[in-house]
Amino acid sequence: MSEPNPYKSEEYEWGPGQQAGTPGYGYPQGGYQPTIPEGVPVPQLSYPPVPAGGAPLLSLGDITVVGDQIITPAGAMPLKGAVWNAMDMSRTEEKISTAGIVLAVVFFVFCLLGLLFLLMKEKQTTGFIQVTVTSGGRHHSTMIPARGPDTIHWVMGQINYARSLSM
Repeated sequence: MSEPNPYKSEEYEWGPGQQAGTPGYGYPQGGYQPTIPEGVPVPQLSYPPVPAGGAPLLSLGDITVVGDQIITPAGAMPLKGAVWNAMDMSRTEEKISTAGIVLAVVFFVFCLLGLLFLLMKEKQTTGFIQVTVTSGGRHHSTMIPARGPDTIHWVMGQINYARSLSM
């Protein structure tokens, strides 16, 4: 019969000399204690109370689906029969990078191959994706910042999940 491994826990197998929760392994002495300097105002956030019914199923911006309700800053709406829409108001621009221009100018002096640096492109996405929900005679809209060209795909996946919950 083998002895139990003192370094093995349910989630992680610790190495020799390591122990979960000890300082020096990512855990500060005494736990994390946030410090706020004197005179710095602390914003008081107020959200509508989350009704009983468990953990949030979905969250898009300031719209949260909990149980059979949609919670927004304007109040709660019924989930059953809700109409969800999204509009992509973002754009992705492609331009020659600054480093490419500098390298093209520097290497043009040495050989004409330096012009190939002008092919260095960078993409930048700006704008928002507007998500709207209508239910029970109420309407709410929120804007989600577009972090990249794939943000709309993530939002549409969430919207499709919300639509399936609304049926």
